[in-house]
Amino acid sequence: MSDKVLISIGKVKIEARLLDTPTARNIKDALPFGCKASTWGEEVFFETPVMAELENDAKDVVKAGEIAFWTEGGCIAIGFGKTPASKTDEIRLATKANIWAHAVTDVTLLKPCKPGDFVFIEMI
Repeated sequence: MSDKVLISIGKVKIEARLLDTPTARNIKDALPFGCKASTWGEEVFFETPVMAELENDAKDVVKAGEIAFWTEGGCIAIGFGKTPASKTDEIRLATKANIWAHAVTDVTLLKPCKPGDFVFIEMI
């Protein structure tokens, strides 16, 4: 699967390439959808109409650009720096999450995003 999505959060647009995973397929099938952003340290997350099981390679420490799906909360999480759970300069999510896409755009552009910003995610 080499499809791309566009994630618009406020005025910021992040382009990402879908991975070939069950979670990515579930998200693709649910697109397009909109919601409101939340933040947690240097992470933006938002609710989705998607459900997915935790995958075998799920992880809680991610690299900038890895876009995660938090199965427990039904949310997409995009970490770009330290979160309240970080122990060093790592990007640590609240719990393990499925990586379903890789950002093509620099995710540090999300720094100015704030809670309540409108989020829209669609195929491109």
